[in-house]
Amino acid sequence: MQRNRPPSPQTINVLRALATEVRLKSGSLYPILVRLADRGLLETSWKPGVGSRPPRHLYRLSPAGREFVAALTAARVDRSVPHPHNRWSEA
Repeated sequence: MQRNRPPSPQTINVLRALATEVRLKSGSLYPILVRLADRGLLETSWKPGVGSRPPRHLYRLSPAGREFVAALTAARVDRSVPHPHNRWSEA
């Protein structure tokens, strides 16, 4: 069953970001999500399947991920801001 309601503004922003900024080859997205989760930048959980639908793996930014994005954004605005020291630089 397909939903007919229009996408939320957040969904539209994600789609625009994926369409314009993310140039990934097929099969690249999930390995990247796993690496981000391993570094503590994403929280993950499983949503049980309903009916014939399979379980879904859910991702969201962790507090450390939000801090990292804020530091990236600040660095983009002010190039003099040093990169935060975290596990991201260890990979």
